[in-house]
Amino acid sequence: MSLHLIRAGLIAALISTATAQAAPIAVDRVVAVVNKQAITYNELKERVKTVTRQMNSQKIPLPKNDVLETQVLERMVSEQVLLQLAFDTGIRVDDTQLDKTVERIAQQNNMSLPSFRAALAKDGIEFKQFREEIRNEIIISRLRDREVDSRVVVTDAEIDSQMKQQEAQGDGGVEFQLAHILLSIPENASPEQINKLRDKADKAAAEIQKGTNFAQVAASYSDAPDALQGGSLGWRPAGRLPGLFLEQVEKMKNGQTSGVLKSAKGFHIVKLIDKRSKNEQVVIQQTHARHILIRTNEAVSEQEAKQIIDNIAAKLKSGSSFEEIARQQSEDGSAPKGGDLGWLSPGDTVPEFEEAMDKLAPGQLSAPVRTAFGWHLIKVIERRNQDVSTDRMRTSIRQAIRSRKADENFVDWVRQQRDRAYVEMKLEDR
Repeated sequence: MSLHLIRAGLIAALISTATAQAAPIAVDRVVAVVNKQAITYNELKERVKTVTRQMNSQKIPLPKNDVLETQVLERMVSEQVLLQLAFDTGIRVDDTQLDKTVERIAQQNNMSLPSFRAALAKDGIEFKQFREEIRNEIIISRLRDREVDSRVVVTDAEIDSQMKQQEAQGDGGVEFQLAHILLSIPENASPEQINKLRDKADKAAAEIQKGTNFAQVAASYSDAPDALQGGSLGWRPAGRLPGLFLEQVEKMKNGQTSGVLKSAKGFHIVKLIDKRSKNEQVVIQQTHARHILIRTNEAVSEQEAKQIIDNIAAKLKSGSSFEEIARQQSEDGSAPKGGDLGWLSPGDTVPEFEEAMDKLAPGQLSAPVRTAFGWHLIKVIERRNQDVSTDRMRTSIRQAIRSRKADENFVDWVRQQRDRAYVEMKLEDR
């Protein structure tokens, strides 16, 4: 049974599952050390079982077991580095927040919580293990939002340039469904290291040419977070693709695979699965809203942030000015404008924020809302139906550029954090 979890994209790919408790056996050994934390072979085997079940459910051919173990261990190490960093910098997810998230996941699957637990058990997933997987996903999502996504800047000049390029190429409404393989070049790599990676990329390309399933080759060779999902990038608008990819896929037919492409980040192989056009008039409901944000961080705990937002809510209910309090206390870029977010279209904000905002009538104030960014108070000013064909294109391009930058920056940032950590791999020790 396929279950919808949370937030698709680079983060679900990076953190496939959390470490499960292995069944007791006579002998175990350490296969990796991350700072002072050990990863054991029993933990690795349990993770491999979970990944194998997921790959089978997606009908992705499995690589050889030793290759799969190596790929899974690499991701466990990266996960452990991020979880330790999150803990050291004060990111926590309490049981109350976790329970609400799990309940929402059950609702998204049209199930009651008992039915959802039964469905997990039927799929061989322990509920306690599942909760910890979700806790880790939320923690790393918050870490990514804080350290990477919130720092991405997209300028109007970038949007204008992308629009002109798409208009000149006639691909403004084209989306591509892609899969890819990435062999990352480490920072300060020697010519010998680069040559070895090129040889490895050529070997992967040769296997694809011989007819080996692309997803299987991706799972065996790729360093990308989505490798164990067959390298799938899903549907992406032209603006979200690096120029190197776009230049290739525009010339390719569905089902074709590129040769080995080289960028500053490494060697790539891209497969075009499908393409589609999305040029049509779009009329949507937009919401004009303000908000106040109190962030949680190493200096402000979850409980302290919640107390601050509750105090602000009480002031607003007693008649204080939303705009004035937003200017004084909100920790968002909209604070100088009194928390004014302008006109928001569906998908412009994170799901928790949008869900709470959509329930409000114009003039109404929300209860405190928790998202990955912190605690919010939302006030809806007005709503309208708007033909957003041009605006939607600009918004789509902005989101595409932001997503591309965030994805690229996150991969680089994770690699940097891992390089700074003490990591000792012991899988080959017998």
